[in-house]
Amino acid sequence: MKKIVLLILSLLVCSHMFAAQQKPLKPLTIILDWFVNPQHAPIIIAQEKGFFKQHGLKVKIITPADPADPPKLVAAGKADIAIGYQPELYLQVASGLPLVRIGTLVNSPLRAVATLRDSDIHSLADLKGKTIGYSMAGVGDAILSTMLKYNGINIKDVKLVDVHYNLVQALLSHRVAAISGVERNFEIPELALIHHPARAFYPENNGVPPFDALVFLANRHEVHHDPRFLLAFMKAIQEGVNYLHQHPRTSWKLLLKHHPELNNALNKKAWEITLPYFDPHPLKLNKKRYISFAKWMLQHKLITKTLPMRDYAVDIRK
Repeated sequence: MKKIVLLILSLLVCSHMFAAQQKPLKPLTIILDWFVNPQHAPIIIAQEKGFFKQHGLKVKIITPADPADPPKLVAAGKADIAIGYQPELYLQVASGLPLVRIGTLVNSPLRAVATLRDSDIHSLADLKGKTIGYSMAGVGDAILSTMLKYNGINIKDVKLVDVHYNLVQALLSHRVAAISGVERNFEIPELALIHHPARAFYPENNGVPPFDALVFLANRHEVHHDPRFLLAFMKAIQEGVNYLHQHPRTSWKLLLKHHPELNNALNKKAWEITLPYFDPHPLKLNKKRYISFAKWMLQHKLITKTLPMRDYAVDIRK
């Protein structure tokens, strides 16, 4: 009799486990900020190692036709999650988009001001009277202005030239003495690889409050209504980050297996540089950092008022 009871209990447990495994996966769509690159490694790892599936999700990864589209698509309910940038998030929310940060991908600024190492520019103070190339105005202008001021220069002491996306070419042709808004994990190693090493100056070392370069954005209404599946997504991302920190070489090979177009010297170097910046605690919200940067945005008149934090950044575990 005891054996029969144990057999029945065993069958019930197996039946429950089978039913759980057969439960339909919740579809979620994430739209990246641009084409797949090493900065998206935790997402790719979570997909390929089955972490999303283990959390009951079927995640579709989309690359945008225009890098300005992802936040708009999430705000319009046409995607569940977007990769965005903390500085631009304040502007998007101020413009009326119902967006909120639910997690961090890269927890450090990646932008930089760069000059050629063999030039006569050894500090930002040396840029007085020089020409600086840039590709994007707005927050980028305020970051550059703050960095210059920190080094005793007024933004009016330099000449700014919009070189669109030809930053590296403008610097190499000596059209400009420095370039602003380059990425420390792409353009800086790119210059080194073509034997024109750069001297880089970082915002966080020159008066700009630290900020998260890449964040996960969701629709604010969905977050406050039911964040369960978004929380499941972020837990899978946490596992992806843990895996790539513990197995960097295996993760790189896995990334190349599914995205062989990344197999070149520049992306390998970008991978090495970016790896330490992946947030080991992507769900954690650094409130002081977000408040500090909001005050900086207000000071530079990029926004007209600061909003309650729950309107633009949340910890969805709470």
